[in-house]
Amino acid sequence: MRSEQDVSPKVGKIITMRRRAILKSPLCIMLAALFAGSACAADNYTIDPTHTWPMFEVNHLGYSTQRGRFNRSSGKITLDVAARKGSVDITIETDSLDMGFAKWDEYMKNIGFFNVTQHPTIRFTSDKLLFDGEKVTGAEGNFTLLGTTRPLSLRVDNFRCSIHPLTRKMHCGADISATISRTQFGMAKFVPMIGDEVKLYSPVEADID
Repeated sequence: MRSEQDVSPKVGKIITMRRRAILKSPLCIMLAALFAGSACAADNYTIDPTHTWPMFEVNHLGYSTQRGRFNRSSGKITLDVAARKGSVDITIETDSLDMGFAKWDEYMKNIGFFNVTQHPTIRFTSDKLLFDGEKVTGAEGNFTLLGTTRPLSLRVDNFRCSIHPLTRKMHCGADISATISRTQFGMAKFVPMIGDEVKLYSPVEADID
């Protein structure tokens, strides 16, 4: 194969001009941006509060499983799929507790249970996401309830990131779940009649910033 040194100056100049044109082409610029972006820092996401509903369930006197939810939550997620890294910081407003009945809401917000006046938030933070290939399968971090912080592992199912069909922005979602012992956080009222084990679960969706 002939090198540029083997061709005439005129032909060499044409080759150089063609290469420059290719490098400046829209396709080449897009590919460069794509590969450069993959090496950048993690993407940042903001929790979508209208599609994130933290819920819990607990055994009630051995008769039934009772459930409640929180109507206000917020948070941030960072995600670097290529590096298999990320972080989560989710805050739940305890005063948004919804048990389905006003009197029951009031009772559960008092001292002995969520004590929302003294402890207005529940929080989960994690700097360690678990991956299976490109899918997030879990998060290991710290859970704070009633002012007590303890380690907690979350399970993540149905993880997906894609362009949202309405907003046209990158959007991620998943279902998360975990189990805690409420007495370990100082919520011991009516144990064991009302179960110590509490199951936590929530759909979570987030938009890229």
